[in-house]
Amino acid sequence: MKVKTALNLLRKNASETKTPERLPRHVAIIMDGNGRWAKKHKMSVSKGHRQGTETLREIIRHTDDLGIEALSLYAFSTENWNRSEDEVAALMQLILDFFASEIDELDAKNVRILILGDKGRLPEKQRETLLEAERRTQNNTGLRLNIAINYGGRAELVKAAQEIAVLVRNGTLRAESITEETLADHLYTRGQPDVDLLIRTSGEMRLSNFLLYQNAYAEFVFPETLWPDFTVAEYDKALGAYGKRDRRFGGRTADDETEMEAP
Repeated sequence: MKVKTALNLLRKNASETKTPERLPRHVAIIMDGNGRWAKKHKMSVSKGHRQGTETLREIIRHTDDLGIEALSLYAFSTENWNRSEDEVAALMQLILDFFASEIDELDAKNVRILILGDKGRLPEKQRETLLEAERRTQNNTGLRLNIAINYGGRAELVKAAQEIAVLVRNGTLRAESITEETLADHLYTRGQPDVDLLIRTSGEMRLSNFLLYQNAYAEFVFPETLWPDFTVAEYDKALGAYGKRDRRFGGRTADDETEMEAP
């Protein structure tokens, strides 16, 4: 399928989709399959990533239109530095291109951008672009758009533990007063609800070190569609699947208790 044809199909599906009845407050997406999509279409990996940004635009717009509170996207992990120099360079360029083309619309739609991860290792131009996006949208009150770049879930927890340890050492906080809320307040996503729905495209079924704490009680959906082919209709299908889940958070419903007591 040619890129133009894929885009037309994406927009067609977006216009035909129906809004799910029960929506999550916070959706997280691992955008997987760009490389396999590129190989399938006999293109370079960089073109696969670029096609993936077209899907990304549509998904962000639809999430905003639905009124979902937060959307977290896994864009570049701490392990992704181990990929080829060409692929890393292409991903770094995409950061610049995406914000250059999208920041005006995102800001106009009242979207607040937050970068999850250590920006210190990024090249200066990319780091400044991300900092400016955060500064420009910091007072917006609409969709919280979390973009994980140079992010690792374990590193985030280590950072939180170190910050809390400093408070204890300084006498600001007593060790016995540390709670789950204390830890959550030192994560990148502090002040936001935990993830309700995690979507990972391409059929892979693992977290890959993404939002380990925040995904504790998330519902998981693993569509086999590669990310560049992931449509708004398929996104709504995943949201619809979430709406049908019975979320118990480790407890039981009254019906469960009745069934257990029945002879």
